[in-house]
Amino acid sequence: MLSNPTPQATTRVEAAMRVYEAGIQALRDAGFDELSKNPDCIDLVHRFETGSRTTSGFQTTLIAKMQEQWIPGELGDYRLADVLADTLRIYPSEAKARRRIAEDLGPRTGFSGAPLDPIYPNTATAHRDGAIDRAHITVIREFFAQVPSYIDAETREQAEAKLAEQARILRPDQLRRAANRILAYLNPDGNAPEVDRDRKRTFILGKQGTDLMTKGSFCVDPELRSYLEALFAKYAKPGVGNPHDADSTVDAEPADEVAHRDERSVGQRQHDGLTMVLRDALASGTLGQHRGLPVTVVATMTVKELDEASGQAITGGGSLLPIRDVVRMAAHAHHYLALFDDDGRPIYLGRSKRIAQGDQRLVRYARDKGCTFPGCWRPANCCQCHHCREWVAELGLTDVDQLALVCDSHHRLAGVKDTDWHTIVAGADHKYPGRILWVPPKHVDPTRKPRINHYFHPHEYWDLD
Repeated sequence: MLSNPTPQATTRVEAAMRVYEAGIQALRDAGFDELSKNPDCIDLVHRFETGSRTTSGFQTTLIAKMQEQWIPGELGDYRLADVLADTLRIYPSEAKARRRIAEDLGPRTGFSGAPLDPIYPNTATAHRDGAIDRAHITVIREFFAQVPSYIDAETREQAEAKLAEQARILRPDQLRRAANRILAYLNPDGNAPEVDRDRKRTFILGKQGTDLMTKGSFCVDPELRSYLEALFAKYAKPGVGNPHDADSTVDAEPADEVAHRDERSVGQRQHDGLTMVLRDALASGTLGQHRGLPVTVVATMTVKELDEASGQAITGGGSLLPIRDVVRMAAHAHHYLALFDDDGRPIYLGRSKRIAQGDQRLVRYARDKGCTFPGCWRPANCCQCHHCREWVAELGLTDVDQLALVCDSHHRLAGVKDTDWHTIVAGADHKYPGRILWVPPKHVDPTRKPRINHYFHPHEYWDLD
């Protein structure tokens, strides 16, 4: 763990920071109207870019320093990336990317306390000098993600030094071409051993678009490919499983005329075939349980939406599902019913057991829809039931109105001390009665004003005062 900076060092940093901020303010006040020639403008743009890259290097150093001395919950969250995202108001993916760059380019400390060079020392130096930006760093990091594991350390060091040198004079797109040439030189046959195939395997489901469609990416290993090939051979044939043709078959060979009028593309047929296989697997009941419920799709909607067959349900995974699709899917699925009164409150479900039962989890799925921690986006499938009221073996009851969905990360933050977050249930006088409120620790908010998560209830953003 890094030692705390001396007061003198802190004073020097603070004094330099004040000069930096004063310079920015002076530039803002001066404006740029007096610049009339493009050569002067491009010179300033270049200098600003160098300054921006240099300050980015400062951030990398600070993030690496925080990572080494990180204490979960110290700044109000369990993970540093979440603290960065909330503090800087940036995408969580961007915060994670900055943390990963800091791991590779930031200063390190060995077990003995001795300082260590960054993993990519030459790239780190160029970053601190303001000579390269995030795009150059991404190219270099992606290069090493593809370098075969059998390449020795000395060769890796030489490649890193050469790439860092070229990054100082090349654009990122030019640097990528140079990196590809070096990679081809190091691995001319292009045959990666099994360990490198294992490292590359991935299946990424992207975010839902405004049209509720989802794009993704994958790099599958030979085993998964063989499974998909067998699946598509049957279920992606023309005339098989066509959702737009009542005569389409699954079990038998499709008739010639049915196959002939199937106008779906190969990609569409493979999509529909994978849908059928996954639907059958979920309906089979052989996939076990997840957090107390069978592995299946849990969709939440109101009675009005169901009656009118319009609107969108929200799934336990946090995605949106048109009500029409829910009705169609219901013919193949297990059925669950969560009952609510006229005010939208769940009908009371109480248990004397410590663990929330399946019906109670369904009610919380329907009510919370995901993690109740303020700003958290993790869906119900990734949450456990947290007891808002301390559970005591002799007196405690596991009642549905005292349960809250909380993801694993934020569940570790909940406690009872002033240094902890803790949960309470909003009373009848609250704007959202029955909802889960999180009380922040004093170091996050000295007033400890309770906070609520509006992420899974987007209509509430319009109700904010």
